Amino acid sequence: MDVDAAADSACAPARTPGPLRLGTREFAPGQPLVMAIVNRTPDSFYRPGLTWDADAALDRVHAVVAEGADILDVGGVPAKPGPEVTVAEEIRRVVPFVERVRAAYPDLVISVDTWRAEPARAMCAAGANLVNDTWSAWDSGLAEAAAESGAGLVCSHVGTLTPRTRPHRPAYEDVIADVSARVLWLARRALDAGVDPDAIVIDPTHDFGKNTWQSLELSRRLGELTATGWPVLLSASHKDFIGETLDAPIDGRLAGTLAVTSVGAWLGARIFRAHDVRATRQALDMVASIKGDRPPARTLRGLA
Repeated sequence: MDVDAAADSACAPARTPGPLRLGTREFAPGQPLVMAIVNRTPDSFYRPGLTWDADAALDRVHAVVAEGADILDVGGVPAKPGPEVTVAEEIRRVVPFVERVRAAYPDLVISVDTWRAEPARAMCAAGANLVNDTWSAWDSGLAEAAAESGAGLVCSHVGTLTPRTRPHRPAYEDVIADVSARVLWLARRALDAGVDPDAIVIDPTHDFGKNTWQSLELSRRLGELTATGWPVLLSASHKDFIGETLDAPIDGRLAGTLAVTSVGAWLGARIFRAHDVRATRQALDMVASIKGDRPPARTLRGLA
């Protein structure tokens, strides 16, 4: 966190919890949303190449919508280190696909996982409603690109990382304070750029710029972020901090993912980025019912 941003964070906006407005959709305060992942890459960290073929990717969209996805998150560049993906190639991978999804689902909220302004503009012109900037405003023009397009923006925290790099011994005096300062500062910048305040989301960004201990601390202290009033995105699906905690391979992390999801839902997170949509939807529904926000689907036990 740079000195100016840290100083400015004291003036960063808090928000009275309200609806989240993305595209043509309005989501009520407290309504948990599932953000389904569809990667247009051949080398994603989880199930690489699953949706590299455009037709397979569209089939995946049909499936996750049927399973209860509220938002679709489309990415054209893997977060992990690897071969360069140029701006032109990122646009080629994502823009025609967003157009196909928008034609098939006129009201579906489409998020695009990009950290560069030029692809973001092209993707929003094709029909995207939300720019999911997982690299914490590395491109300083990204907020303006979202605002110009009428799209929402995810404000994230990555410490000192640059795009597609891994953390090396990250250290924070207080990780949640550092995260809070950064994402609230970015929320203020987004407001200044003209992004709709009802379309700004904050993301502590587990694993990015954090070790496992720090991601675990973010998870148990997530309520400090939700208390700011800004909608919080929780992106934990199959991540390394879960794998290290449970000594589980990538394809063996669903139980840990759902545990983090449930804790996050209890603490007030709003959006849950997920590979396993049906299981995530059920976990969120169960937490909502325990909290008293959702009635059981049926109640026959002890009543017949």
